[in-house]
Amino acid sequence: MVNAGMVLEGGAMRGVFTAGVLDYLMEQEFYCNYVVGVSAGSCNAVDYVSKQIGRTKKCFIPEEKENKYLSVLNMLKGRDLYDLNKVFVDFPGEIYPFDFKTFFASESECEIVITNCLTGLPEYRTEHRERSKLMDLCRASSSMPLVSPVVMIDQIPYLDGGLTDSVPIVHSMEKGYQKNIVVLTRNKGYRKETSSGMMELYKRVYKKYPVLIDVLENRARIYNQTMDLIDRLEKEQEIFVIRPRIKCISRTERNQLKLNQFYEHGYQQMKKREAGLQKYLER
Repeated sequence: MVNAGMVLEGGAMRGVFTAGVLDYLMEQEFYCNYVVGVSAGSCNAVDYVSKQIGRTKKCFIPEEKENKYLSVLNMLKGRDLYDLNKVFVDFPGEIYPFDFKTFFASESECEIVITNCLTGLPEYRTEHRERSKLMDLCRASSSMPLVSPVVMIDQIPYLDGGLTDSVPIVHSMEKGYQKNIVVLTRNKGYRKETSSGMMELYKRVYKKYPVLIDVLENRARIYNQTMDLIDRLEKEQEIFVIRPRIKCISRTERNQLKLNQFYEHGYQQMKKREAGLQKYLER
């Protein structure tokens, strides 16, 4: 067990890059004391802690037509873009069984980032006993605004953790981890922009959550500040960052060839940089 933090960004279908990174590390039996995942990164996080090589890839790229859960047509019909009930109930229960026993027995601390719609603050949650509660946390962390409904946990509405802390490197450092491995799903130099058109839509849809609207207005600024910090810490060799070096896929990518290529890119990037990671940890 490596005394380091593993920080996993989200990005919906781009999370298949992270799956490739983590599958390679699991094959080397490389596990960290602390793992924190956001949105799609939370799905990667729990599969990493449960030591299930290949499970995240199967979930992201289901081969059987009946197991596909991303549908633009569903959204046009007034339903959700992502069938999260399938992902967090059917998949772990019977289609791609999740190893709850190994996860709950793990020595690694695993935190899942969710956004409280009432307070507008990120919450870093763990779950060690209840199977459904763990999956609800992952569902909340992965519930993107507009395309997914809010998730009620203990009668409190939650949405995507990426709205408030897309890459929780500061949180990991504040927990005392001096060594941190950060897996990003965007190319170096990427920065977010705020869309005035989207903000008008957010204001209509989430009018009963005024604090959440403030969060959405400030999301790009906070994200960009975090990226500036990560670039600085990476340059100073304070953190180890692995990110895509090819053109990124869309967060709603459905092409299996492109998804498999992005997964393989993550796997190969980690394989190429394994020596660099060990050198960083030994510094």
